[in-house]
Amino acid sequence: MNVLKIGIIGAGRIGKLHVDNLQLMPQVKIKAVSDVVIGHLEKWAQDKGISTLTTNYQDLLADPEIDAVFICSPTNTHAQIIKEAALAKKHIFCEKPVSFSVEETLEALEVVKEQGVSLQVGFNRRFDPNFRKVYDFIQQGEVGQPHILKITSRDPQPPSIEYVRSSGGLFMDMMIHDFDMARYVMNSEVVEVFAYGTTLIDPSIQEVHDVDTAIVTLKFANGALGVIDNSRQAVYGYDQRVEVFGEKGAVAADNCCPTTVQVSKTEGIVKDKPLYFFLERYTQAYIEEVTQFTKSIIEGQAVICSGNDGLQAERIAKAAKESLLTGKPVQIEHKQPALNQ
Repeated sequence: MNVLKIGIIGAGRIGKLHVDNLQLMPQVKIKAVSDVVIGHLEKWAQDKGISTLTTNYQDLLADPEIDAVFICSPTNTHAQIIKEAALAKKHIFCEKPVSFSVEETLEALEVVKEQGVSLQVGFNRRFDPNFRKVYDFIQQGEVGQPHILKITSRDPQPPSIEYVRSSGGLFMDMMIHDFDMARYVMNSEVVEVFAYGTTLIDPSIQEVHDVDTAIVTLKFANGALGVIDNSRQAVYGYDQRVEVFGEKGAVAADNCCPTTVQVSKTEGIVKDKPLYFFLERYTQAYIEEVTQFTKSIIEGQAVICSGNDGLQAERIAKAAKESLLTGKPVQIEHKQPALNQ
């Protein structure tokens, strides 16, 4: 395969970002884009050199020249489109989560497996150079056996209430990135979850039965422990930190700032706040995740972040929500070594 021809399903903010990043690669061609409304996309598509614009994503699946599709549509459409794309023998990149239902996700993954196509789930943070280095240090045994994982993930401002209502809630929409990161850096499945959550920022979030502030503790199959804290609003910027403590030491990734300049005076020490927006913070990660996806397809290799990774993160998110509602820890059973599937 000399050129990978790709179709984009859903041309919102993230779909357009993927187009920009894919077009950095000479071995990739964006063949077509679909969206429910396309009038406002015509000039954009023309500027990007995209010849086909349609309101029907099935047009992309029926195109024999398209090798792979990027599913960037709303979450409630993901599982169905994955199944249809797999049946059309298209390789698939799907934004997280695969669905709001573990059963739906399992059904979609079964079709993917039966059809022999690749599915990568868009957990972009795995591809961040900082977090990747944390992972590498752990894999190299630099901290020995991991004992404690700490993840801080705080948004600069809460999303609209309309978004919260349709997103699946904080655990499925926001903390799901951290659940994936936890499995990734610890290289171990989560077997128990306990969640605390409250609404301290926006009362309307409570009205749609969600929380904006949460702490989740994790127990891993290898005996290690983890704690994740999330907030929908950090007034100082986009707060993204990971630390792993182990028998030989610790490794941590701190926030990214616009510059490394630090001013020290008698009044105190001043430096830049963290980057404010997730697209700025994870610019390189978004490029790297699509680069690795296209490389996997062209070279016939396994994708880095599989459908099973998406499934396991969803299972943790569901367990966290159950724990929040019941006030009790929730166990997650693993009938086989899920990390190796």
